[in-house]
Amino acid sequence: MQDVAATLSDFWEKITLMTNLPKTITAIDIVEIVIISFLLYYILLWIKKTRAWTLLKGIFVILVFVLIAAIFQMTTIIWIAERIFSVAVIAVVVIFQPEMRKALENIGRKKILINLFNFDSSKNANAKFSDKTVNELVKACYEMGKVKTGALIVIEDDIVLTEYEQTGIEVDAVLTSQLLINIFEKNTPLHDGAIIVRGDRVVSATCYLPLTDSMNLSKELGTRHRAAIGISEVSDSLTIVVSEETGKVSIAAGGELYRNVDADFLRNKLIFLQKKEQEVSKIELLRRRLKGAKEVRKEAGR
Repeated sequence: MQDVAATLSDFWEKITLMTNLPKTITAIDIVEIVIISFLLYYILLWIKKTRAWTLLKGIFVILVFVLIAAIFQMTTIIWIAERIFSVAVIAVVVIFQPEMRKALENIGRKKILINLFNFDSSKNANAKFSDKTVNELVKACYEMGKVKTGALIVIEDDIVLTEYEQTGIEVDAVLTSQLLINIFEKNTPLHDGAIIVRGDRVVSATCYLPLTDSMNLSKELGTRHRAAIGISEVSDSLTIVVSEETGKVSIAAGGELYRNVDADFLRNKLIFLQKKEQEVSKIELLRRRLKGAKEVRKEAGR
């Protein structure tokens, strides 16, 4: 333990010499720490709602291994890490380029300060879809399958799909089977591309999705199926595909494609996603109730 403490102490001294950090902490330093902590908190909160969160967790794992190597003086690993560090900075910029561009676009918007100081977590949480929405989705998919109307429906989960939503046309309408059937009807303005469902609403139509690069897919699968798998590889969404050639219904989730599923299988998948979201809501509700109970006890103690 003394060796570990000595190593960490030497590491801090090196950082102090390299960055000219003060030996003593003043009130200005405390204010600066608070501001930086505040900004980092909101940056991480924003990143958590994007696919960059998964990449960031991978970077944290690598950093933990490097820290362990530094503590136990694993010289080879430390040598490799030092050589890779300069290249890693450029690699991080390239990897996070879409998210960084999106962040800069958000900074340029007028409502950025309002969103920054909005502490109401309920407004930021994804809407939860109801049992009625589950029934409407299942009904619409198999009605379209009977007449071989192609469809591509993306159901958003925790990762917000704003960047793909913006590639389409805003709809913002309550999801019904009639609406879905009308959207995907052939030769209508909105039938081409995907729709994105958030909660009980269809937020956007004619959206462009990334295609999968997997070489293991059957050659008989078309663009819709490849797009469904592609969006499931970069997000935690669940995507429903209705084939225009066969009328069969398939589901894409987690980079996997479940082909020719029946109505019960689709319903169970949707209910599983719904219950998962409801469990998160219950935890948030319990947290708010505990907070309210504390406030009541404080009032009673006065």
